[in-house]
Amino acid sequence: MEEAFGGVSSVVESSLYHNVHSILRELDCEPQAGSASNKGMLRWTLHNRVDRNPSVSVPLLRVLIKELEKAERIDSKIRIIPLLHTLVYTVLQSVFIPEDLYRRMYFCLKGLVTLPVPYCAIALYYAKQMKMEQNAPGILYQRRVSAEHNLCSDLYPFHEKVFVFVDPAVFPPSLVNALKADVECTDPGRDPLIFKRRVLLHTLLAGSGKKCQVDQLAQSLEHLGEELELHFQDLVTILEQRTEDAASDDIQYKTRLQEIYQDILTAPKDRSRPASPAETQLPSPEVSFHVWNKEDDIWNELVNFALMVPADRNSACLEENDLKRSSVLSTVSTDSGIEGDMPISELSSIMLESQGSSEEHSSSQSFYRRPCVRCPKAGNRLTLMMEAIRGNGGCSLTKEEKNLTARILVMGDDRTLGRLAKTLHTIRKREARHLLLTKRVNIEIYYIPVTDQTLSPVQEGAPEDMLTLAGYLGRVDPWYDCNINGLGAMILKLAQMKSTQSESSDPNTFLLDIISYYTRVSQHPVHLPIYSVKICFSGLSSSTVEEVFVAQLAVDFPEVKRCRATFKDTIKGSVRYKKYNPQEFYGAVVSVNYTKASISDREKEMGMSLQISGMLINVLPSCRVRSLHSVSISFQDINPSRPSKNSFRAVSASVRVLEEQTFTVCLDKDPRKTYQKVQSIEVSPCLDPGYSHQPSTKSKYSLGERSEPLGKYVNKTLTLPINTFCGIEQ
Repeated sequence: MEEAFGGVSSVVESSLYHNVHSILRELDCEPQAGSASNKGMLRWTLHNRVDRNPSVSVPLLRVLIKELEKAERIDSKIRIIPLLHTLVYTVLQSVFIPEDLYRRMYFCLKGLVTLPVPYCAIALYYAKQMKMEQNAPGILYQRRVSAEHNLCSDLYPFHEKVFVFVDPAVFPPSLVNALKADVECTDPGRDPLIFKRRVLLHTLLAGSGKKCQVDQLAQSLEHLGEELELHFQDLVTILEQRTEDAASDDIQYKTRLQEIYQDILTAPKDRSRPASPAETQLPSPEVSFHVWNKEDDIWNELVNFALMVPADRNSACLEENDLKRSSVLSTVSTDSGIEGDMPISELSSIMLESQGSSEEHSSSQSFYRRPCVRCPKAGNRLTLMMEAIRGNGGCSLTKEEKNLTARILVMGDDRTLGRLAKTLHTIRKREARHLLLTKRVNIEIYYIPVTDQTLSPVQEGAPEDMLTLAGYLGRVDPWYDCNINGLGAMILKLAQMKSTQSESSDPNTFLLDIISYYTRVSQHPVHLPIYSVKICFSGLSSSTVEEVFVAQLAVDFPEVKRCRATFKDTIKGSVRYKKYNPQEFYGAVVSVNYTKASISDREKEMGMSLQISGMLINVLPSCRVRSLHSVSISFQDINPSRPSKNSFRAVSASVRVLEEQTFTVCLDKDPRKTYQKVQSIEVSPCLDPGYSHQPSTKSKYSLGERSEPLGKYVNKTLTLPINTFCGIEQ
């Protein structure tokens, strides 16, 4: 433990310098074949080195500050955001940082505020955090561990949890168990006292520095009994009060820390309890692993997260509620309560029972109802949520506080993001009338691209790109492309290696470390536009289905393809058909009406009729900050060798077949979202369902009584926010 304050040699400093430069060279160089999957390894190796040996944190911070100042001087903006995140994450891992280094970091970050967005926004956010850490050393570590492991405190009552959802269409069942073992490699039932010991040890070392007797303090914390909770609450109170009043007396603050330090050293040791080692390493967050089989899995886990926090209170309330229900639930009423609806056999048995039960019943009171209770359905978690808010059943939730943060991390490809967009739309639709969940839980979305194409055998021709949206995120954020995009193939390889090993083998923490870094650092979303499609089917019923998609919509004409294949076979097999030219068969005739996209946002309605054999609508936005929200529509000619001339960008479009034919619609390259016998489709930007239930008669956001409401200028479209390291303006 003493190595946290020990000096380092010039050889170590030189190796740290070369490690940082190796990471920066990856950003400057073009990706080469076979090296894309190894990009994130250098960053992970560097932070893992700091985690194992805290003494290298201070020289590493000096190297990172020099590189930040150099990047600003030579205007190398591609290096600024990676250096910022690496710097702050190293501070979070550090045990003790000298006062002069705090000042140098703050002034360096303050100088970056003059840069354009997003560099200035990230630099300003981190500058505030560094100032807070300078006034109260260890506050970032304490808040991080307290929130991620639900260490209850009145002054900091926040709780965060990571939910990992994997798409079964991407991950084979044979690899799911191995992946779950790597993600949940930490013991979920660990005692919260272990994390409180870490917070106490880390904060006292950060505040006292070299004056602290490290080994003696660690040994005292290992055998500390019931007083551990009191010392933890006192420490949190001191740090939070210091953060709120930064101008308070510094001597008084250090004196209070010294009092806690002396009380721990002189406190009686409880030798009866098993000793748990006190460490300063940053623990992994609370992570739960789920296979995304049903569409409501994310919603159900979010409701469970809201109802079960804090666990010691809400779980007891739910158990008490179940006990009350079981005591009353002697008979569940399934009849309508009308005598005429009852079967003859049941009617006679109830009459005999009522006559034998009591002689005081009159003839008009020959029937009585047994004690019953009407239970909500097991899957109706919305009812449980409303009961908890009203306080029924013994448990209640705070009505307006938003202290919970659910970090939803999905692993998959474009098909998975399509399902995620549908889930987000469903949640917003449920919350449109009653804000029960989103008013209490902050929902953040993260995405690790993984495709099963690496597991499939080599196919003839170029396979379909299943990671188009991941490529867009990588172009917007080079640090995301370096640390997250290249991990897909490695995740599957690690899972394959894990599945072939014995169950007693040690878990691999690489994936958990990547998830921890990604969910802690990337707090800047990139908004992917969501489009809605109204699908009308052929037939007398003319039924319709409304769906959403985020990657692409493909239109195919199976009858045209089948006729074309038959026509080709006939030409090859018979001589008398040689006079027919296959290029004379152009496909189905469709009518297309669309709103043309323009930079000035002036709507221009256009239309056309043409013969096609297929159509593709891509929702790939532009990498520019102020991107034009539109889709790219291209039509497929019946002759593949002839380039299509009909390709344009549109804000919305409607397509209808003019002949007695139908087509097939596939959303987000997902066979599970394929619709057949379609007659027409209408594509438009997806509106947030929350706006459809807002009062339209009078709005509080207006310039006056006779003026029009300002709500008409608000962007009402629904987007899918994926957290990245730099983000982009919506």
